[in-house]
Amino acid sequence: MTTVRRSAAAALAAASAVLCVAAAPSPSPSPSTVMPSGLYGTGDPTYDGVWRQSLALLAQDTVGVKPAVQAVDWLTGQQCESGGFPSYRADAAKACDAKLPLDSNATAAAVQSLAALGETVDKSVGWLKSVQNADGGWGYNPGGASDANSTSVVIGALAAAGDKPGEVKSKGGKTPYDALLTFAKPCGGKDGGAFVYQQKSPGLIGDSTAAAVLGAQGKGLVVTAGAKDAKGTVCEAATTAEGAAHNGAVYLATALAKTGHLVTPPMPGATDPAEKPDFGNTADAVVALASQGLGEQAKKPLTWLEQNAAAWAKENGPAAYAQLIFAAHASGADPKSFGGTDLVAGLNGTGPAPQAASEAASEAKKDSEKDSGKDSGLGAGVWWIIGVFFVASVGAGFLFSGRKKNQQL
Repeated sequence: MTTVRRSAAAALAAASAVLCVAAAPSPSPSPSTVMPSGLYGTGDPTYDGVWRQSLALLAQDTVGVKPAVQAVDWLTGQQCESGGFPSYRADAAKACDAKLPLDSNATAAAVQSLAALGETVDKSVGWLKSVQNADGGWGYNPGGASDANSTSVVIGALAAAGDKPGEVKSKGGKTPYDALLTFAKPCGGKDGGAFVYQQKSPGLIGDSTAAAVLGAQGKGLVVTAGAKDAKGTVCEAATTAEGAAHNGAVYLATALAKTGHLVTPPMPGATDPAEKPDFGNTADAVVALASQGLGEQAKKPLTWLEQNAAAWAKENGPAAYAQLIFAAHASGADPKSFGGTDLVAGLNGTGPAPQAASEAASEAKKDSEKDSGKDSGLGAGVWWIIGVFFVASVGAGFLFSGRKKNQQL
């Protein structure tokens, strides 16, 4: 799910009793918003704070960067007593308001991120299981109708926590895979093989299909290239999640074949009626294709992203950088040299410095202060400059992964 779509879905969820899908994110914090020091990004976090933080930390871990302690603490501090996470809460010092909507997507993303960092996530997983719908799937918020995106990201969370998604059954005996199959379109006809967002609300087909391909595989947001799909790009009748995943990937390969990117229709009321390139969902599609073993079909959209996505990531911040890092990782590309852009440095620059960099800065400052008091023949200003260069070189050179903390989540 792209940053815009994710924020849009949360906006409508908070605004309606139905608590389901779409609207628009705030491009920047309101004048009264005080941005938390541990949070990645500068945009208004109301609808995507937990989501973008989770993706940022997960992407850092994926490339061997050890996130800042304050960034991880900010994320864990967003959790409510029940184990669920809201999209964002401004005052984490207070208990969650009973009326605060909890967010299955934010919770599932947080589980994937924190599990990768070595955190205990049992409480959050328990909450996700407690709000599973009768059809085996999940809606954006508890009580909402199941959708392909939410069901898929929760499947990824269950897998990250060590559970077997196929064994997580609703009170009606349905599994998450049972739910996903209800969103899969048959081969032939318009959008054959794709996954719709909901049966009565197709939504952005590329978005829901990219998510559902991974969900149907039982995988989360971070994947590596799968074995070559022996079925190629032929859509076949499917009665299993594995077959539906193949068909979904075939749909994506076909949709990307001409231009190398997916498109998004104009927002309601937009003066420009032309479709626009959809960077985020194209990145997600690359991940899905690589995971399915359609690496050849992923090359063209990957190249398009390398050539065109840098400005998009810079404008949209941490979750956008994370999506591109996931695409690079899945396809074997170098996220530090992605079409000439260092995605890792870009992501790190949107929030608190990772632990290696911040620790090096502290040590360099101490050394600089110590040396400035010695009669070395160099002025304090010269030593300060040397210290700056030292910090820059060390901060760029050391990458670590993992953070173990025995905290009940």
